[in-house]
Amino acid sequence: MHKRVMVFSLIESRKWFTVNGSQRLCRPLSSVKVGHMWVQIMLKSSGGRRPKKKTYYRVNDLDRVMELQKKPSLILRLKSIIQSQKNRCILLRDLEKEVGFVQKWNFMGIIEKYPLIFRVAGGNRTPPMVMLTEKADKIALEEDEARVKMEPILVKNLRKLLMLSIDCTLPLETIQLIENDLGLPSDFEQSVIPKYPQFFSVKDVNGRTSIQLENWDSFLAVTAREEKLMRESVPTPKEKSRVLKDGNYCGPFAFQMRYPAGFRPNMNYLKEVQKWQKMEFPSPYLNAKRFELSDPKAQKRVVAVLHELLSLTMEKRLTSAQIDAFHSELRLPARLLLCLIKHHGIFYLTNKGVRSTVILKEAYDGSNLICKCPLLLFRDKFIALTGRRDIDSCTSVPPRFGQ
Repeated sequence: MHKRVMVFSLIESRKWFTVNGSQRLCRPLSSVKVGHMWVQIMLKSSGGRRPKKKTYYRVNDLDRVMELQKKPSLILRLKSIIQSQKNRCILLRDLEKEVGFVQKWNFMGIIEKYPLIFRVAGGNRTPPMVMLTEKADKIALEEDEARVKMEPILVKNLRKLLMLSIDCTLPLETIQLIENDLGLPSDFEQSVIPKYPQFFSVKDVNGRTSIQLENWDSFLAVTAREEKLMRESVPTPKEKSRVLKDGNYCGPFAFQMRYPAGFRPNMNYLKEVQKWQKMEFPSPYLNAKRFELSDPKAQKRVVAVLHELLSLTMEKRLTSAQIDAFHSELRLPARLLLCLIKHHGIFYLTNKGVRSTVILKEAYDGSNLICKCPLLLFRDKFIALTGRRDIDSCTSVPPRFGQ
C-alpha cells in the first residue's frame, strides 16, 4: 500500500530537510529566500481561502531501494579497504583509522554476520586482522574485468555529461561529487582523462580545475528517452487520442509516467498532462543560454535535462545535493524542488537513507533496477555471497550499456 504524507518543507537557517516532522540534513536550495516554505499546489482562486497543501504519495518499493543499499554499501566499502592494503588484510585496530570510531562498530557487525565474505585471523600474540575469504577473494578478482568493460561506457557518459553543460565544461570537484554514481574510479582524473586527449582536457576556469570537452559528437547528442523511443518504434500519435488515466501518451516528445497507486487525478488534470506530453521542446544537448525559463518549452526541456542526468548514472538516482551542485552548469530552475514534485510521475523524492534522493521511476521494476551495467552485475554477484534473496537475477548487459 502507498502511504500519503505531507510534502517537504525547507528550513534554510538550519539547513534541515523535513518530512512530517522528521528532519534530515540537506543542502538547502539557493532559491529559497524565506525561512520556512511549504510546497503548495495553487488551485483556482476561491476568495480568501488559503491554497491547499500538496499531498506527496509514498512509493514503498522505491523507498525500499534505499533501505536495501545500506548493508551492501558497507560490505563493498570494507572489501575496497581490504583490497587497498599491501597484504590484502587490515588489522581490526586500524579499521577505526579508515572509517572512524562510530562506523567501526557497524563494520565489526558486518564482519561477524558474513563469515562467507570476511575471515578474521590472528589472536594470542598476533593482532586480529580481517581479510576476504578464498571464495570472496576469487569473485573480487572479477572486478578488474568489469572495470575494463565499463571504461568505454564511462568515457561515453562523461562526454555526454559535458555536452549537457554550458560551454561543455564542468569543474572537477563537481564531477567528483557523482563519480561513484557514474561508476568512475576515484582517481579518474589520472587514470581515465589522460588516456583520451581527443575527448577531454584539464583546464583552469576562473581559478577552478575543470574538465573540458575537446570535440562535439552529434551522434552522442541523443537522450536516453529518445533511444528508448527508437528501440520501441513508437507509432505516430493520432490527432485526437484518448486521454489515458495513467498520464502516458504515445508521441515523440512524451515521457513515461508512473503515478503511485494512491494518486487519483481528475480528467482536467489528465488533459493538462496530455497537452504537456504533446508539446515539443528543445533538446537537452542544445546550449541552455539560448532559452528563457519562462518559456513552457524551456521548462519542459529542464525536465528532459534532469531525466538525462539521472539516466547517465549507474543506478538512475542522485541525492538532491548532488543535483543542486549542477545548478549553474545545467541552468536548472531556481525552484528545483517544486519542479521535481510537480513531475512526480517521472521522478520520485525519497527521504530514506542519510540524504534525500531523486529516483528516475521508469528505471525500476518494483525495487529492482531494470538495466544494469557490468560493474553493478559484478557487485550483485559479490553481494550474493551474503545469501540475500532480493537481488535482481539480471545477468546480461542491456542495450543501453552495450558497445
